[in-house]
Amino acid sequence: MPLELLRGRVTGIAERTDGLVRLEVEGRPCIAYPRLTGPVALGDDVVVNAQAVTLGLGSGGFDVLHVNLTRGLALTAEPEAHVIKLPYTSLQHAVVHAEERAGLVDGLSGLPVVCCTLHSQLVPVCAGIGRGRRIAYVQLAGGALPVSLSDAVRALKSAGRLEIGVAAGACVDGDLACVGVPSALLVCASEGYDAAVCAVGPGIVGTGSRWGHGAVAAAEAIATARALGGRPILAIRASEDDPRSRHRGISHHTETVLRLSGDVEHAWPAGRTDGPEGAVPVDTTGWQDACAELPLSHMGRGPDEDPLFFEAAFAAGRLAARNRT
Repeated sequence: MPLELLRGRVTGIAERTDGLVRLEVEGRPCIAYPRLTGPVALGDDVVVNAQAVTLGLGSGGFDVLHVNLTRGLALTAEPEAHVIKLPYTSLQHAVVHAEERAGLVDGLSGLPVVCCTLHSQLVPVCAGIGRGRRIAYVQLAGGALPVSLSDAVRALKSAGRLEIGVAAGACVDGDLACVGVPSALLVCASEGYDAAVCAVGPGIVGTGSRWGHGAVAAAEAIATARALGGRPILAIRASEDDPRSRHRGISHHTETVLRLSGDVEHAWPAGRTDGPEGAVPVDTTGWQDACAELPLSHMGRGPDEDPLFFEAAFAAGRLAARNRT
């Protein structure tokens, strides 16, 4: 299917946040990434990608600004950048990558690496790791590619629960860019972080099949962390309220990642007997209070509607915090 592009004028600016602008183009909701396409203002002549709205995607109820014809045609690459993100597409752009700096370590030395299958697990995992620890987020391909789309990342940073967001591989617009997951994790170890959390961006790719979904990126991250001497931990996706049978109980996404990953640590709230085989029981007492000031949301459901989803992810964070000072 070809790109579905529409031309129009910016008719409203709803919100400007770090790396993201929410706006309207001819009255249609739209988002823009100003670090990629330049600043945007009322009245600008723009071209937007409208395909997500046309297809009625649940996580894509807005257009995306493709090019700003008024003020986005004379942009230049950042100084000394020569490694390309999104190469050989119309969105290719040069970015300085962290690997270009000297001094990366060659192993993770036991660094806990929590691997999530959904972006909405990021907040409870970070809450489980706890305050006073330096946490890095590594975004994997398999959902939204721009790190700057994530409201969860902004909220965690604002609350002092997350220090940095790394755009690995095809992902873009993070605090740092890395060619792939191996170097992204090594950057985390080199910079002295206490834990890394890997997840796909918002809006996971899904086909309804056991193998064709973005969550398999977690298995790749687990294998990488293991090979580099880290301590990979899988955050279990579970639900008692998901209307889809394949995600009720232990999600088939989690079952797939466990099958691909082999023997990997995975946590489960202590006292529950319905967890996956081999899970480590973790005391999750007080998880609601630990998450109280943070945004918890999954498919429109919060901790009151689907507590198991958030508690299971919190358990993974708490397991990562064990034996790590």
